[in-house]
Amino acid sequence: MDLWGAIWLGIVEGLTEFLPVSSTGHLTVAEKLMGMPIDDPGVTAFTAIIQLGAILAVLIFFRSDILRLAVAWGRGLTKPAQRSNPDYRLAWYVIAGSIPIGIVGFLGRHVVEGPLRNLWVVVAGLLLWSVVMWLAERYATQRRGEHDLNLTDALVVGALQCVALVPGVSRSGATISAGLFRGLDRVTATRVSFFLAIPALVAAGAYEGASQASAIAASVGWGLTALATAVSFVVAYASIAWLLRLVTRHPITVFIWYRIGVAVVVSALLLTGTINAT
Repeated sequence: MDLWGAIWLGIVEGLTEFLPVSSTGHLTVAEKLMGMPIDDPGVTAFTAIIQLGAILAVLIFFRSDILRLAVAWGRGLTKPAQRSNPDYRLAWYVIAGSIPIGIVGFLGRHVVEGPLRNLWVVVAGLLLWSVVMWLAERYATQRRGEHDLNLTDALVVGALQCVALVPGVSRSGATISAGLFRGLDRVTATRVSFFLAIPALVAAGAYEGASQASAIAASVGWGLTALATAVSFVVAYASIAWLLRLVTRHPITVFIWYRIGVAVVVSALLLTGTINAT
């Protein structure tokens, strides 16, 4: 990878991390088109680490919300009277909703880093989850807001987040769809998706950085990894604001035709032998 390759992958990550189009799927395709070995441990770790730039964008964009939740959670731990605060409950819901992805991601890490790093998996994820997104919008009632969230909502959304370990599904597509199936309005489902992304992606990036430090140094290089992470932060910050405005006016099904188009293009490249699946 060279300087421009790192910048390009940072842009791809920043643009796609929070859109329901699968950032991992897009990065996997982009890396393959650049001639990178997508099943190499260093490349796999690079893909996870540059997501930290997007998460930093979330932390800054939602800093007032995060601070409010953290303060309410801390007060509730020591003062029982504060536990009726909706923010205290929401903080616990984010923690509870993050447990499934932590368990499944850790136990299944070898599958995620190995067999699932395949472009046919990306194609299948893009197509099949598009159907789920359509169903989520088709049967969404959107009658419940953020203050109506409960523990079951958090666990269901958190469980569906695990499906996004399959490249092509999309973490935001999975979590927003789960929220819609639970009757949450689209903005609330999207905000919950952002909050659940923080522990999930920070843990994944930190783990890969610690466990694959030597592999990254030997393949991509830490300098280019840092550059791609910085670029993803800048681009992701802009995409967060755009997505929040979009979901107030449009359903997530607006992304389905794009997902199908990407799946068709990647399939054509694979079938013609232009690129290999792994």
